Amino acid sequence: MADSSFDIVSKVDRQEVDNALNQASKEVSQRYDFRGVGASITWSGQDNIVMVANSAERVLAMLDVFQTKLIKRGVSLKAFDTGDKEPQASGKEYRLVGSLKEGLAGENAKKITKIIRDEGPKGVKTQVTGDEVRVTSKSRDQLQEVIALLKGADLDVALQFTNYR
Repeated sequence: MADSSFDIVSKVDRQEVDNALNQASKEVSQRYDFRGVGASITWSGQDNIVMVANSAERVLAMLDVFQTKLIKRGVSLKAFDTGDKEPQASGKEYRLVGSLKEGLAGENAKKITKIIRDEGPKGVKTQVTGDEVRVTSKSRDQLQEVIALLKGADLDVALQFTNYR
């Protein structure tokens, strides 16, 4: 019998992020506490989102609105990185730039393979290819154990499990 396998990836559904951004922008434009303060939340390039307002508190409130919309749309907050979460003063306005994180960097892929090797069932093999990790085993039950193990692990990336065969 052939080996069963699946891939561990870290991808973001850009359409869902765009929908969340549009919903947050609409809420910011309609809310009373954001009226007349020049508050905006927009895309900046391919992966960055910029929030601008006249006070640091309003920028953080906008960040909260956006994160709430991401959660409602099923996008993990681990995929959105704002750095130190401190709005930067730029003239009379405050800015906060957040970026989307996609793909498993080398160090995260190594962490995942180490967790599987140390705590996972015996006979499970891992292979890092580009920005994903392939996990193979003779038993599908062992693969299910690996998925449960990784869902419970404290990693700083959003994981998806694809190509389960």
